[in-house]
Amino acid sequence: MTTAQERAAILVEALPYIKKFYGQTVVIKYGGHAMVSEELKQAVLTDVVLMKYVGMHPVLVHGGGPEISAMLRRLDIQSRFVGGLRVTDEPTMEIVEMVLVGKINKDIVARINQLGGRAVGLCGKDAGLFTAVRRAGRVQQPDGTVQEVDIGLVGDIERVNPGIVSSLIEQGYIPVIAPVAMGNGGESYNINADYAASALAGALAANKLINLTDVPGILQKPDDPGSLLSVVSRQDIDRLVRQGVIGGGMLPKVDCCLHALQAGVQTTHILDGRVPHAILLEVFTDRGIGTMVVN
Repeated sequence: MTTAQERAAILVEALPYIKKFYGQTVVIKYGGHAMVSEELKQAVLTDVVLMKYVGMHPVLVHGGGPEISAMLRRLDIQSRFVGGLRVTDEPTMEIVEMVLVGKINKDIVARINQLGGRAVGLCGKDAGLFTAVRRAGRVQQPDGTVQEVDIGLVGDIERVNPGIVSSLIEQGYIPVIAPVAMGNGGESYNINADYAASALAGALAANKLINLTDVPGILQKPDDPGSLLSVVSRQDIDRLVRQGVIGGGMLPKVDCCLHALQAGVQTTHILDGRVPHAILLEVFTDRGIGTMVVN
């Protein structure tokens, strides 16, 4: 059992970081297993509330792919794929919006409020937060060429108007944002939560972007958790991509980190959301637990 002295030492270790990040905005992309496990949900959202109480300004952007897939199955709506990419047609988009905005978002808000925080739920449509354009899917052909395909109502963020989020932060609230956006014609778009968090972090001039994933971070040897790279630079990433060390599902997460850095975010982090209190361990301890991506 942790002794009183050990608990005091932990608080002392955290003090310089609390002072350093007081008043700073931290955008957290919340997804993966941390949204499935009840224990991890409680840990993540407790971390968020604690950050707010020590003077930081956390902003959550959440995903929800597994719950969307489960609801589509319950309603017997068949998914259509083109070149391996899921097509988001209008019936599917209705379910996406219903699950992300009406169910997951409000559940997160309720949990934060129950823990003593003051959360407000938004989606990208609120106050014109996100404006999106349709994204073309890209499929590699057997001859190596890349063909663009229509994947429906999947969007890329074209503009961010962060005023509503800034106002909520100033009033002491924790914004919780579902990645649904509106197009110029009023149509709804499903946005990748990683890219939504990255774009918002840049628009808010956030101090940090934290991406919760289901891997320890960037590994020098993909099958060896002990080969975790604690800090990587933009130049390191270029080299690691060429070497094939970074690939697959890690590529878009790293890409989002680089976009955020380019937009002025000071540091970005890829953390293992399966570790309880991963956010606190990364932000408030000397060692950290994930990979920090810097310029």
